[in-house]
Amino acid sequence: MTQWERLQQLDTVYSQRAFDLYNGDEFPMDVRHYLAHWIEGQDWERASRDSSQAAFLFQVLLENLDNQFSRFAQERDSFLLQRNFRRYKQNFQKYQEEPYTLATIINWFLVKEKGILNDAELAQQVQTLQVQPAAMELESQRQVEKRLKDLKTKVEVMEHSIRCLEEQQDEFDFKYQTHRMDSCTAEEKKKQLEGLQKMLNAVDNCRRNFLSDISAILNAADVLCSALIDEELVEWKRRQQKSCIGAPDDTSLEHLEKWFTQIIECMFQLQMFLQKLDELVGKMTYENDPIPVQKPPLQSRVDTLLTHLIKSSFVVENQPSMPQGRGLLVLRTNVQFSVKVRLLYKVPELNHVMKVTVSVNKFRKFNVLGTLSKALNMAESMNGGMVADFRHLTLKDRKVGGGGKGINDVNIFSSLKTFSVKLEHSINFPTSSLPVVVISNSSQQQSAWASVLWFNMLCPDPENVKFFETSPAATWPQFGEMLSWQFLSCGKRCLHNDQLETLAIKLFGKQQSYDNCKISWTKFSKENLPDTNFTLWVWLDGILNLVKLYLSDLWSDGSIMGFVSKGKERLLLKKKQNGTFLLRFSESIKDGGITFSWVQYANDGTPSVHTVKPFTSTDLKQIALPDILCNFRIMVAENIPVNPLCYLYPNTPKDQAFGKYYSEKTEGECRMW
Repeated sequence: MTQWERLQQLDTVYSQRAFDLYNGDEFPMDVRHYLAHWIEGQDWERASRDSSQAAFLFQVLLENLDNQFSRFAQERDSFLLQRNFRRYKQNFQKYQEEPYTLATIINWFLVKEKGILNDAELAQQVQTLQVQPAAMELESQRQVEKRLKDLKTKVEVMEHSIRCLEEQQDEFDFKYQTHRMDSCTAEEKKKQLEGLQKMLNAVDNCRRNFLSDISAILNAADVLCSALIDEELVEWKRRQQKSCIGAPDDTSLEHLEKWFTQIIECMFQLQMFLQKLDELVGKMTYENDPIPVQKPPLQSRVDTLLTHLIKSSFVVENQPSMPQGRGLLVLRTNVQFSVKVRLLYKVPELNHVMKVTVSVNKFRKFNVLGTLSKALNMAESMNGGMVADFRHLTLKDRKVGGGGKGINDVNIFSSLKTFSVKLEHSINFPTSSLPVVVISNSSQQQSAWASVLWFNMLCPDPENVKFFETSPAATWPQFGEMLSWQFLSCGKRCLHNDQLETLAIKLFGKQQSYDNCKISWTKFSKENLPDTNFTLWVWLDGILNLVKLYLSDLWSDGSIMGFVSKGKERLLLKKKQNGTFLLRFSESIKDGGITFSWVQYANDGTPSVHTVKPFTSTDLKQIALPDILCNFRIMVAENIPVNPLCYLYPNTPKDQAFGKYYSEKTEGECRMW
């Protein structure tokens, strides 16, 4: 399949980009379409540097246009295309003296097409991260839906059965009372008693069947409850945990809320059925009546299951966070933070009835200031869920003994926020947030976020507050995925395989496979990188901040190669035309730096690669990187300032790549078309 055919099969967003690419007259879409196989079979990049090759391809292109013109001449419905191709050939004649210019143009279009395909592929990969697990979960969700539907059907049948049972008992009671008051012969009395016995046997059989059906429903509810609480809810909590550190996972609660609400309502209906049995026994009982014996254990099972469901349905929907914080789960004393809890049992009757109170555990001594008690209500939720949104809480440290919190303290999770809800002022339903790091100074945020990343990457048990005492190492796939999420969060683009491999080589050396390579917590956040005075995390965090503050657009559109070794950088550039450059992150700047290198050919054709001093946040705060690239000059012979940067690797004209980012002043000075 040709590249052109692949473009036509893309989703609307990306096929539209291809359509927009050919919106001008430099290289008509008709020519690209009808000559696709031939165009993609030529080396236009070489022709853009080789005049003789460019001249040859130029002549063959004109011949192909003539051939296509002749084909259209033989087709009745191709008059307009025939006319257009004559015009296209005339327009291309202007490149007769400089055919390499046309080669450069065609090569640029092909590279832009590849860029669109790469973006579409990356989007598909990101979508796979989100949709593939959802597809895998779809079957389990179908199973939950099916079991719920079966459970609701059985409960509806039970509702009919309890009415039939009540009618049977009322009929028996009426005939029994009639029998007692009827003055008839002994023979008639005997026949009545035989009839009453049959009716009583039928009532007894109905009661036993009803109790057996309730037991069967509870067995099904147990299985459903296990699937809901031990599987679906656990998986949601793990997705939420990963999303706290940037994973593009779905953390919506709509499915769980619907499921919890439906099964809890079924349990309440079973409670009503059992209460109805008490009423029936109060009206009539008999020897070997099954209800007094079998009903209590069934009542206990319903109550236990119902309590377990309601307790499990109380979750932290939005984890603790500060409005201007570095990330979720990092709280600073005396700075406001928010947290939102949600009851997945959604019923209007509970609106403003159930109270939620906030407390902090005793790993550290904190006072929690703000509104500590709120009612669950539907007004604070976008979709009408039962929520309590605490928006203005503050932690105040209670000084106990000497010394304050130091850097060492933020390397462990010093406190768990615990939220509890009280139902009818008698039963506490506690739920806990993920562990949070509490700091007292903004300088501790970097270390605190490292702890949050490491914990939530590796520890599925949120109550393991001693995790860092014996912290496990992360495998490279785990670490690389987590790191990729950080760049997705800061710059809307994951790390691709080449960037990840560059980092893996930096950490482990060249390997056949990195799947079994591991990195420890100490190597991540404690030990300095070789020949530096900073750790791996400090270096990466500096780059992430640089991307977030100054480079997000360039990172998002793929202009920054980012992670590439100096050796590979030279190898890549020396294969490209004069003035080709790439952007990479500095390995020697603690707080993040970006530099660019370009290839320059001597008169004898020898290539050399030049690199500028890295630009830091201080530099980029003064002038944006696209403007730096546009205004960059070096002095050549006779002290003439020249911008050596012509093509962003692999061969995109610089102004095509960065023109849309130039400031107004720079745009006027530097636009070259």
